Amino acid sequence: MGSDTVTGTAEWREAPGNSGAGHSRARWGRTAAQDGRAPGGDEPRYGYRPLWVEEPARRHPVPDPVRAAAVRAVLVIAVTLIQAMIAFLCALAGSWLAFPMVMASVAATVVATWAAVDVWVTRQVWNQRHGVLSEPSSTARALRRERRARRREERAALRDQERIRRRGGAGQLSHS
Repeated sequence: MGSDTVTGTAEWREAPGNSGAGHSRARWGRTAAQDGRAPGGDEPRYGYRPLWVEEPARRHPVPDPVRAAAVRAVLVIAVTLIQAMIAFLCALAGSWLAFPMVMASVAATVVATWAAVDVWVTRQVWNQRHGVLSEPSSTARALRRERRARRREERAALRDQERIRRRGGAGQLSHS
């Protein structure tokens, strides 16, 4: 068989004969230069590919205060669910803890609801304080209105040209 070598965090295997490495390179969009060569040699490292490829974030990350509120809410909700399960099991077992646990679960449900609403409120406050507007400004509205009017005029001009073309006029407006 071939030799197994570990370099860094990526592993590559070299197989004898036709290993299908060309197919792998085509599938992953790599050229021989990108595929990697063994250090100091010309032998390609077949089957090598990184464990992950970093991609730029598509959206901005959640602001820190909102993230903190969300983590708090998840923890409170998780504790509430565990508490409710314990109350249910205590009630099934007929334990004296059933009533106090049910009361604590009701209180925890109120707190969990507050924590979920806190995430929403924190996000709204952050958006207001940091200039993220929920509705477009009047200048943006005016620009959009002008853009729509321009598009309408362009569509009308195209319709008129198409109508003239259909009537058989090769660019002329009237027949003589």
